[in-house]
Amino acid sequence: MERWEGRRSVVNADHSVRGDAATDGGAPGSGLTRALLWLVVAALAVRQVAVVLRQPPGERLLDLETWIGENGVLHMTGSLYDGGRFTGTPFAGLVLKPLTASAQQTLGVAWTFGSLLLVVALGLVAARALPSPVGRRTALLAAPVAISLFMLSLPVRNALHLGQTSVLPVLLVLLAWFVVREHRAAGVLVGLAAAFQPVLLLFAVLLWLTGRRQASVSAGVTFALATAVAWAAAPKDSWTYWVHHLAGAGLGERPDSPANQSLHGALLRLGLEGPLEIGLFLAIAAAVVVVGLRRAVRYAQDGQVLLAVAVTGCAVVAVSPTAWQHQLLWVLLAVVGRVGKRASDRLVWPSVVVLAITLPGTMLLPNITTLHPVRDNVLLLAALGAACLAPFLPRTSPYWQHPVPTDYAQPVAARWRRVPLLPFWRRVLTRPNLLLELLLIRVVYSAYAQVRLAATAGRPLAEEHGRQIHAIEQWLHIDIEHWVNHTVVRIDWLREFFDYYYLTFHFIVPLTILGVLYARRPADYRWVRSSIGFATLLALVGFWLYPLAPPRLMPGLGFIDTVHGVQDFAKPDYGTLTTVTNQYAAMPSLHFGWSLWCGVVIVMLAPKLWMKALGLLHPLFTIAAIVATANHWVLDAAGGALVVSLGFGLTYLLSGPRKLMTDVERATDTKEAAKDATKDAADGEPGAAEPAEPDPARPTLPAEPALVPEREPSEKLAGT
Repeated sequence: MERWEGRRSVVNADHSVRGDAATDGGAPGSGLTRALLWLVVAALAVRQVAVVLRQPPGERLLDLETWIGENGVLHMTGSLYDGGRFTGTPFAGLVLKPLTASAQQTLGVAWTFGSLLLVVALGLVAARALPSPVGRRTALLAAPVAISLFMLSLPVRNALHLGQTSVLPVLLVLLAWFVVREHRAAGVLVGLAAAFQPVLLLFAVLLWLTGRRQASVSAGVTFALATAVAWAAAPKDSWTYWVHHLAGAGLGERPDSPANQSLHGALLRLGLEGPLEIGLFLAIAAAVVVVGLRRAVRYAQDGQVLLAVAVTGCAVVAVSPTAWQHQLLWVLLAVVGRVGKRASDRLVWPSVVVLAITLPGTMLLPNITTLHPVRDNVLLLAALGAACLAPFLPRTSPYWQHPVPTDYAQPVAARWRRVPLLPFWRRVLTRPNLLLELLLIRVVYSAYAQVRLAATAGRPLAEEHGRQIHAIEQWLHIDIEHWVNHTVVRIDWLREFFDYYYLTFHFIVPLTILGVLYARRPADYRWVRSSIGFATLLALVGFWLYPLAPPRLMPGLGFIDTVHGVQDFAKPDYGTLTTVTNQYAAMPSLHFGWSLWCGVVIVMLAPKLWMKALGLLHPLFTIAAIVATANHWVLDAAGGALVVSLGFGLTYLLSGPRKLMTDVERATDTKEAAKDATKDAADGEPGAAEPAEPDPARPTLPAEPALVPEREPSEKLAGT
């Protein structure tokens, strides 16, 4: 008995932030940051409520077809499952149908308010359950950040619109583990959660394995009683759910649709079916359960109980016959795990989790056929990674609190003293994490594409801006677009060359430069990546504020679209072309802007003179291509040059000049600083530098060669 009580004491240790928060002093400005985050939470909640309230009374939340639709549960006189929309357990229907029927007229509003309250409670409990020690800043900001992430997540947004109950079982499990201290009551909560989603009985197994046997038995008994009551009250529905549909596996959408993010759904999408698919699914599911529960027990005994719950929930997602999008909140909880010994790698795991749970797969991966199996199963892969693969650090690791620090560069002084530098954006010498960089590039480009497409305007305004640009060019005597366009059209090989150059090199050259710099010159990679990112963001502002019709879409001027073919000006959308892109995102020209960025970077960094000359040819060919194909005005190129110049300027302002201090210069500065400190100490000035004594409370990091930050040769750091 003592052995089980000892294991209980490990699991039931108070992991709330109240005791540990006091050990870490609050940083200045944390109160303002917390207030701003709570303001974000309130704004998100108001937005969700506004979606409901701004609809007419008879049309509020029409997506709640599960309940109030023509074939919804409230209109079913027979079985709950006759309409094909309800996928919950008979117990869920037995509990919710009377509640929803009594509030049918205001169901949309009531459901939204109730779901938001559940999300707020979920965020508060999750913030309270963070593994100790927790600093005061983390304690203050954890709750608003958690609630904001929950509200932005795909599962919560899906549950609000579809009228699903998936937030409630997650909250019941968290309450059982982190709020209710009495074992039987905790088991009752887990059993009720399993009554809504049967696979959550895995948490009863976790209770047993972590020493809380009384709670585990209570969970099993509660689940059995709830299921028996539902069977007695609705025997036909219970037979349909448990026998005919095998615990709900055949309800709802097609099980092979991307909405089903379980192993069963993934195998069906891969083309497997029949006994082979069922056998393979059962084998993989058993392996995931064993590995996931073993890891969960280990993390619970380590004091990371919230991570243990998240790992178990991710295993539930993977092994459920159907795991619809609204049931995947467990994946977001896995963000509390710490992965990586380096400080620079700590953001990779939380970034992957947050992006996967808040963005659709189409924004994370490009539309390439070979990537479809990954893109269609992003959430499942994140769940499997959390349950079985992610190397979460134990709290006993010396890297838990003190990861290997990042090595920052020391820039040389600014050339002009009047130009201020902002030292908080320091240049990093080591190579950034490749996965994080790929995610960053893909998400930024997806956002760019979405904003560019959303920044639409009416045809009259865009054409009016086109006439303005044309008039300015005539006044400046640079209106050469018509002459260049018609000259190139008459020369077939030249027209084909510029068409190919316009369509191909726009993406290939910048990505090649970034790839080479990432591999060969990581310090310069971060600098040039930031500059092109700023330029692209500034260009989006131009697309939004100044929609402009390019020459090829200006009627009456006689331009020939050599790339897209003849456009029908009688149709406002010019055919199907405008359904895939914004035709009026012409000012500034990112075709020329990115090519100019490429030329500048090559000239600055290329070691050979012929490479620099070749780099200059790219922007020259690009400006000729955009004018010859009638896709841009000459002034569009000037706008592209402006945003690129501003991008380089912002990067300079944040991180200083490109040239960095060499090892010799750094050693000289260190010696001079040491001499100054010695002189100050000899003069007896207060605050003189003295050798720092080692902090006994801070664990000494092991001297592992693999953990030493990678350093670049001095000639590379100097940018020569």
